Amino acid sequence: MAKALYIAEKPSVAQEFAKALKINGQRRDGYLESETSVVTWCVGHLVTMSYPEKYDIKYKRWSLDTLPFLPREFKYEVIPGVQKQFDIVKGLLNRPDVDTIYVCTDSGREGEYIYRLVAQMAGVKGKNQKRVWIDSQTEEEILRGIREAKDISEYDNLSASAYLRAKEDYLMGINFSRVLTLRYGNSVSNYLGSKYQAISVGRVMTCVLGMVVRREREIRAFVKTPFYRVISSIALEGEKFDGEWRAVEGSRYFQSPVLYKENGFRKKEDAERLIQELSVNPPLTCGVEKVERKKENKNPPLLFNLAELQNVCSKLFKISPDETLAIVQELYEKKLVTYPRTDARVLSTAVAKEIYKNIAGLKNYGPVGEAAKEALELGTYKNIAKTRYTNDKQITDHYAIIPTGQGLGALQKLSQTAQRVYETIVRRFLSIFYPPAIYQKVSLVTKMEKEAFFSSFKVLLSEGYLKIASNSFSRKKGEEGEKSREGDGETEISCDEALLNALQRLKKNDILPVDGLSIKEGETSPPKRYNSGSMILAMENAGQLIEDEELRAQIKGSGIGTSATRAEILKKLFHIQYLSLNKKTQVITPTLLGEMIYDVVNCSIRQLLNPELTASWEKGLTYVAEGSITEQEYMDKLEHFVRIRTNQVEASNYQYALRQFFDAAAQYYKKPEKTTAASKRGGKSS
Repeated sequence: MAKALYIAEKPSVAQEFAKALKINGQRRDGYLESETSVVTWCVGHLVTMSYPEKYDIKYKRWSLDTLPFLPREFKYEVIPGVQKQFDIVKGLLNRPDVDTIYVCTDSGREGEYIYRLVAQMAGVKGKNQKRVWIDSQTEEEILRGIREAKDISEYDNLSASAYLRAKEDYLMGINFSRVLTLRYGNSVSNYLGSKYQAISVGRVMTCVLGMVVRREREIRAFVKTPFYRVISSIALEGEKFDGEWRAVEGSRYFQSPVLYKENGFRKKEDAERLIQELSVNPPLTCGVEKVERKKENKNPPLLFNLAELQNVCSKLFKISPDETLAIVQELYEKKLVTYPRTDARVLSTAVAKEIYKNIAGLKNYGPVGEAAKEALELGTYKNIAKTRYTNDKQITDHYAIIPTGQGLGALQKLSQTAQRVYETIVRRFLSIFYPPAIYQKVSLVTKMEKEAFFSSFKVLLSEGYLKIASNSFSRKKGEEGEKSREGDGETEISCDEALLNALQRLKKNDILPVDGLSIKEGETSPPKRYNSGSMILAMENAGQLIEDEELRAQIKGSGIGTSATRAEILKKLFHIQYLSLNKKTQVITPTLLGEMIYDVVNCSIRQLLNPELTASWEKGLTYVAEGSITEQEYMDKLEHFVRIRTNQVEASNYQYALRQFFDAAAQYYKKPEKTTAASKRGGKSS
């Protein structure tokens, strides 16, 4: 009797498939079997690309004579530690009674690559192979995925892009790491006083290193500029508020060289002069020039993709991106949330139609049970498909990370941090079914002798989604409406009801007493260092740290690395000691070694430090996956890039120039850092 074989990426996932398929058959060594089905698993990657020495022993020794290394056919091998499971899987894939293979590895580029390598090494032929593509591990979703499984050939372009990504990282890592080590490794090791120093570079990791080093050098070069603002203290019906002077058109200081921006002076004496000029005729008063009142809606934010979740978890819990990924992967495997390695922050139309099931399931989740009930009663879920929270065009492989509404029984067994991450995902999800928060804003311009003072107030009228947005474990309740917020020269002040009512009664030309004029000193701030969360966002946006989510959406799809790889790349940079992570604050800084590697690359293969170029390679892989360009076109471009840059480094000679760069960096470090064995390994890099 013919059987179907289901192959998952991990044993835990295989167990979920076995449960969904009601396979109560025997547990064998490395698989489960019933009368009609067999379920087996990989353990992550079973197959990898071979090191150069497997092509020819001459490549074992690093030498300029053997570079660039550009094999015609790539070699692959089984990873030694998982040989046993590979042999089991190979045997099952080729069993005569197995006629259909259901590929159930993770639904993404890397999951596709894991299976294709296994099938390639196992020599699978003449079998009906189908791809199961799912968004969560609930029984319902697993059965749907199996029912709607497509022929594996429909994923050939995705497979091609996966192979190319691996070849690209392999060729750039091996060629550039070897040529830079041979050319400049001694310069680095001599300076550090170490015996040997490999220079490990890669398409993505070197670009990330560049972003951190450049930011650190911007901070060092930054010179603080003091500035002085003039503030009026205005009385209104027993209340007081401030006005900030600005040199707008009509002011005696309009476009004056003594200004620092339009709202402050470079020197304190100029601010004092303005106060003297305005204080000639006491008692001081001001006239109301303009009053603007408007209501402002603040919509719930878009849903979480992995980058956004990693950024938020870095802020809330001070955990690194790889820790966040491990937690959300566990939540996924416990059926609590949907697939984590996603770039999308919206729902698909198909999911939007059934979304009430996810909300209904959350009625049994303590911290938000009442909120879930209220969301259902509000009924906005019925039209969620017509809002900005649903957009099929913004989804490639998977929609946003949302709670399934299932698996709640497993939650108590998870760590406290995992439970809090889950609550954070749930609250972001439920928020989109609530109305916007509504603020009353009042903007006021007052004048003293043709000089304009500006005041801006904001008060929360209706909580809307903010009512459920704050986590139960959060110390602070509410949001920005409850605290003063300073932006570019404008301060919005949250005010009480008495002041708001008085402001509502103000009219143009009203005269108000001014209790006094004062000087508020400030200074410009240096750029901020990246933390692990903001770094992930900057990688997602091709090197630009864009906090505004609507602006982020406009340049979507041009990131450095992918949601699946970014955390691992950061982890590697910490491991090889090019970057340093403060675990308490999650702030990232370069090491002296990292700065030296940056200088070597900056002199020799500067393109590797360019975020836009690195993002364009990633975009090219997306084009291959979409079928817009061929695998061969991409490979030709890649080989040309590797050949040209390798030859350029071979011909370069920057040893003496590098010394001055190393000296410039070293003054910021107490002593040259001793490198560990981990940082001495070059070779394949991401």
